[in-house]
Order: sequence, then C-alpha cells, then structure tokens
Amino acid sequence: MIRFTIRRLLSGIVLLLVVTSATFFLAHLAIGDPTAGLLGNNATPAQRAALHERLGLDRPILAQYWDWFSHALSGDFGTSWRNFQPVSDQIALRVPVTLSVVVSATLLAAVVGTAVGITTGLRPGGHLAHVLKLASVVLFALPGFWVSLVLVMTFAVRLKWFPAVGYVPLTQSPSAWLSSITLPSVALALAAIVMIAEQLRNGFVEVNRQDFVRTLRARGLSSRRVTLHVLRNASPAALTVLAVMFVGLLGGAIVVEIIFNLPGIGSLTQSASQIGDIPILLGLTAVTVVFVVLINFLLDLVLGWINPKVREI
Repeated sequence: MIRFTIRRLLSGIVLLLVVTSATFFLAHLAIGDPTAGLLGNNATPAQRAALHERLGLDRPILAQYWDWFSHALSGDFGTSWRNFQPVSDQIALRVPVTLSVVVSATLLAAVVGTAVGITTGLRPGGHLAHVLKLASVVLFALPGFWVSLVLVMTFAVRLKWFPAVGYVPLTQSPSAWLSSITLPSVALALAAIVMIAEQLRNGFVEVNRQDFVRTLRARGLSSRRVTLHVLRNASPAALTVLAVMFVGLLGGAIVVEIIFNLPGIGSLTQSASQIGDIPILLGLTAVTVVFVVLINFLLDLVLGWINPKVREI
C-alpha cells in the first residue's frame, strides 16, 4: 500500500508540473501583449511600453517562467496585472466561496445519488428506476444556466425561500451562509445526482447477478449484510464518477457563480480572462490542479482499500 501511495503521489506531482507549465506558455502565446486589455484602446505607445517593462514582459519567456515557477513553489503566484495585489491573497478570498458551493453540491449528490442508486438497484424494474431514466434524459438535455435560472425564478423570486443572488460568509451567519449556497449547490448537484445514481444502480444490478451474492444469501445472511457486500463491490464506479464530477463542478461553478453573483474563483477566472491577467489565471490553474490531484489521490486510496487488485496497477 505504501508503494501504491507513493506512485499515485508522484504521478499527481508530475500532472501539476505539466499542466501549470503548459498553461504558462499557452497563456503567453494566446494572449500575447496584454497591455492593450489592461490600459484600454486609448493608451499611448509609451504607456504600453512602460507597463510592458513593469510587468517584466521584456525579458525572455524562459526567464519569466523560471521566476514564476520558483516563487510558485513557496505559494507566491506573483501580483495581479490588473490591481497589482498579491494573487495568493485574492485567490484565498475566493476559494472558500467556491468550495462552499462545490463541496455542498458534492455531498448532496453523494447522499441523494447513493440513496436513489441503492433503491433502484434493489428494484431495477420499479417506478423510481423509470423516473431516474427520465430525469437523466431531461437533465442532460437542459443547459446548466437554464436550470439555475429556473431555480432562481421558482424558489427565490416566486416563493422567496432563498436569496436570488449574493453570498454570506459562514463566519458572519451560518444560517444565512447555508441559505445563500443552497440554490447554487442544488443547481450544480442535479446532474451529478443522476450520474451517481445511474452508476450505482448499474453496479448493483451487475453485482447481484454474480455467484458470490447467491452464496451469501444461501448461507442465510440478512438482506442488510448482503446489501452491504453488494454496495462495496458496486461502489468503485460511482466513486470514480463522484471524483470526476467534483472536478467538473469546479469548472461548472463559473456559470453558477455568474448567475448567482457569487464572489468565487469562477467569477475571478472570467474577469481575468477578459483582460488577460496571466498571473491570476496561472494561480487559479495551479490551485485547481492541486484540488484535482488531491481528489484523485484520495480516490485511489479508497479504491485501493476497497479492491486490493487496484494497488497492482
């Protein structure tokens, strides 16, 4: 298990280095000279040249990369080209907002998706199984922003159960914080619930057909214990989907944060992309990849614990 853990950790570090390095060079290649976006179209050539020098863009690209990489190792992602404030500080203010929504959506999807998946897996021909199939078709056909708008119009504007926009920090008011993230979390979680439920249902149906399940029932084990054995063997696919959905929800948070006016990393990514603020984009990429690596690392550990054969891969 130790060698398995070390291999997964090293592969995560390699992924982090490759993605951040590729993002650095591709961002500079795609954006080119960002001074026009930062100063506007009315800036003079002298003003652009001065800002170009201040941002260090007059140096060779490899020198710029090494300067950024060496500082990033210590958590210093430089300063924003827009307001010249530390990138790390700006991201630190935004991460709790996004994580509040994404983690809540993930937990909601895990709990509801597992409950629906187990229920439909035990009764694959029941009414709930047919509802699940219909929901999967409808939710994947509808755009995420449309679902968010429907939730706002229904539960915020018409019923007034939740606020339509805005975010309240947890330290300020736990109840107001929960109310402010409920609709965004539900909007993100709906599709994830269906995917997890579908994977778990399919896993249940497949595992229930295996010989060891019939043997367990023949030995007189209770239905609850048999279900737990089936769940353990059917859960790897659902866990993988849950991990992938967490990563996807980080990306989907951009649309949700714009609709619900949440000051998270999604809205920061949008504003940085519009003006070509490369330090912000690089910092956000590094933080996002760290989350991806951690989630995949934890997933590998859980899968390795559930199925020892995974450790040999």
